[in-house]
Amino acid sequence: MADGEIVLDLPTMRVAYEVGDLHESDLAETWHEQLQTWLDEAKQAGLAEPNAMVLATAAPDGYPSSRTVLAKGLDARGLVFFTNYTSAKSHDLMASRAASATFPWYGLHRQATVRGTVEKVSQAETAAYWARRPRGSQLGAWASPQSIVVSGRGSLESALANVERQFADAETVPVPPHWGGWRIQPEVVEFWQGRQDRMHDRLRYRLGRDGWKVERLGP
Repeated sequence: MADGEIVLDLPTMRVAYEVGDLHESDLAETWHEQLQTWLDEAKQAGLAEPNAMVLATAAPDGYPSSRTVLAKGLDARGLVFFTNYTSAKSHDLMASRAASATFPWYGLHRQATVRGTVEKVSQAETAAYWARRPRGSQLGAWASPQSIVVSGRGSLESALANVERQFADAETVPVPPHWGGWRIQPEVVEFWQGRQDRMHDRLRYRLGRDGWKVERLGP
């Protein structure tokens, strides 16, 4: 080992999951009500960005990608997030029309995963959310060439400065034509609760021909 090198003993790194349990009788009637409950509990527990989720997509060649995005809508229709429609993730979604997203609530020893088909949200839904964004975030959406190689930080700052001048006299900033929301329409939603001895609780809602069904999975 070189002088000053820090070596992590990865095989010995583990956490004892003893925070809670999850039984069929604990679940809400619908997947979205259960997800809302866990989101509320994550917020109440003081977890950082409880609505952050890891979004997984696949390119046309099958090569996967994942990144963290923020959930901004939840109801019986699905789970919504917003992004640039010219981004890498949007290109993947337009090609495959499918995605998976996982909420990793480490502090509660929980995670929830939503998997299904995707659709773009309506322009009205996008506009309603856009109006609630901070002005700085709105300007950033206009300035950022998301997922495109840039020459350096300076080019980004220059682009933002140009956009700031463009909308300097505008009371409101319009929604960029290349920006909007995606909705994941779940076919499977799994709720995972860590338990002792790695005998975790895994309960999932699965959509079938006769509607939603709750199933328990082996850990």
